[in-house]
Amino acid sequence: MQPEKFRAEVLRRASLVKFASGDVIYRLGDPLGGVYGLVAGAVMVTTAPPVNVPRLFHVGTPGSWIGEGPYLSRQPRRVGMQAAVETWMMHLPLEAMDQMEREDPSVVRRFAQILLINLDILVRAFYDVQKQSADQRIASALRRVNLVEGKPIPISQTELGFMANTSRKHVNAALKRFEAEGWLASGYRVITIRNIEALRRFAEMDNDV
Repeated sequence: MQPEKFRAEVLRRASLVKFASGDVIYRLGDPLGGVYGLVAGAVMVTTAPPVNVPRLFHVGTPGSWIGEGPYLSRQPRRVGMQAAVETWMMHLPLEAMDQMEREDPSVVRRFAQILLINLDILVRAFYDVQKQSADQRIASALRRVNLVEGKPIPISQTELGFMANTSRKHVNAALKRFEAEGWLASGYRVITIRNIEALRRFAEMDNDV
């Protein structure tokens, strides 16, 4: 939790922006810009090494803050972001971030915490993708993007396959299995977790299943 004074300053300087489903918020390699806080909806976050095609690695859900890289590094965007559904975001421009820093240098640590949170997501994803069981990789990917039980996740089976490093066919079979267990409900480009604790226990099992 950030200090009240810092949160108030962010809200005072930020603006609420609406994006339609499919709108590109920014692309990998785009010029410097500020941060975005996800208020409602969901965003697809993509990235790739130089000269490679960007791939999905995370679905941002409400409460996420994304876009701190240019502020900290003064380099172009290292990820891309696109609205998965109708989405509302708070946008804090880079100029506002710089002004906040001039007035209070300690805010650098506040903004750097966004980087640490997003780094934790990357570390978790790296750990999850090492699991030998594809079903456990799929369950782990769902856990990473689901923060609220019962809230639909706008993601296709192909996209989930990218995140879990497996095929769409395997994702389809795993979702049917999870649905039969009562852990989730699956529809067209949407998955709703019904029992996140059961999914977590399955994902963290030591043995392959």
